[in-house]
Amino acid sequence: MLFNTLEYGAFLLLVLPVYYLLPHRGQNVFLLLASYLFYGSWDPRFLLLILFSTAVDYWVGLSLAASSDQRRRRLLLLISVLTNLGLLGLFKYAGFFSEGFADLMALFGIEVSRLVLDIVLPVGISFYTFQTMSYTIDIYRGHGKPTRNFADFALFVAFFPQLVAGPIERAVNLLPQILSPREPSWEKIGSGCWLILWGLFKKVVIADNLAFLVDSVYGPGSSPTNIEVVVATYAFFFQLYCDFSGYTNIARGTARLMGFELMVNFNLPIFSTSPADFWNRWHISLGSWIRDYVHIPLGGSRLGLWRTCRNLFVMFVLVGLWHGAAWNFVIWGVWQGISMVLHRLARHPLSLVQPETRSGVLSWLWIRRICTFHWACFSLLLFRATSVDQIGSLILSLFTTPQWGQVVSWLPGMGLILPLLLMEMWQAYRNDQEILLRQSRWVRLPVYTLILLAILLLGEEGEVPFVYFQF
Repeated sequence: MLFNTLEYGAFLLLVLPVYYLLPHRGQNVFLLLASYLFYGSWDPRFLLLILFSTAVDYWVGLSLAASSDQRRRRLLLLISVLTNLGLLGLFKYAGFFSEGFADLMALFGIEVSRLVLDIVLPVGISFYTFQTMSYTIDIYRGHGKPTRNFADFALFVAFFPQLVAGPIERAVNLLPQILSPREPSWEKIGSGCWLILWGLFKKVVIADNLAFLVDSVYGPGSSPTNIEVVVATYAFFFQLYCDFSGYTNIARGTARLMGFELMVNFNLPIFSTSPADFWNRWHISLGSWIRDYVHIPLGGSRLGLWRTCRNLFVMFVLVGLWHGAAWNFVIWGVWQGISMVLHRLARHPLSLVQPETRSGVLSWLWIRRICTFHWACFSLLLFRATSVDQIGSLILSLFTTPQWGQVVSWLPGMGLILPLLLMEMWQAYRNDQEILLRQSRWVRLPVYTLILLAILLLGEEGEVPFVYFQF
């Protein structure tokens, strides 16, 4: 059940009236059932997996709170971590590591059979396993208390707006909202509808139209010119950004209709001024999760420069591997780690650049933004390529003689980015992602109308899945 379908719209129109009529406890039980219906619509077998993960972490949470024996507590935490990572490893990484091990052994002349598992990757597994692990880790650290109501905890795990592609919520944010009565207001309903509308525009008007352009270059059998690779790589940045942030907008808007507030997962990353700033603005829930549960336990930035660089590198290799069981994601993660290390080493020299005039300050700011934007775009060449061989051929094509090819025919598609840029420039200038909601109705209504017309007239026909569903 995709957010960008009439099926989801009908589902939401059926859920909301019942939800509004029920008392708090009834709302939670009803939302849990609705969430399981939503998740089971992909494959009912997925429900067994999420129920198993939920049951294990519910029991571990209660057992951690009831025990003061440190050895037992470590064992309980280990059970939670191994269960979640074991599920993730089995369904997502078993085949990848099996092939990698077989290839390694082949280098030494040893033939090893490859493990082939004919299993479907459950949607959302990378998101909800990280979410439930954070719950038990926080209880172990003394940063949270377990909930004793199984239905409430199960709703925390399976809450349908953010179940499939995040944001990866923490118990400290979402659980209190589940445990306390929510009071939806007309203001929240109005802002929730705006988030949904803006998310749909980004997904079906921008991302889905750009997807055809990107696929023509990165698809199998293509032999693109260097200019086509460059344009398609810029296009993929906006496709991925609009696809994923569009999902997040719809998730946050849907949750807000019911009185919930989910975390912001994207904070205008187009205006980032460095790789570190980019990762403070892009997929914030994943970056902060890896920081809090991997980077800081390894020592963070407390153990000197070189250990800090090591920790940053490990952190981003894991970010790459989280995205998928393929070498292109590993290479992309390695590149992100190298970029973060180089930025950390250059941070002091860069801090010495102190323009004295206002124009100099603005120029230096935009130089950093432009450089970071280009770095982010061309990092995604590694992300989008489907194999190591394709990465090599695409990079080599960048050094050939420019040929404009069919690029001129792509200009209308690239022009769809303009409304996004105008909106985000306004949001960045006012430092407010919901600045439109602060305007009078005479400003808002024409904008809403134009966006709705664009969705109806320019939206791609058919159900186009969100990119991050594959992770």
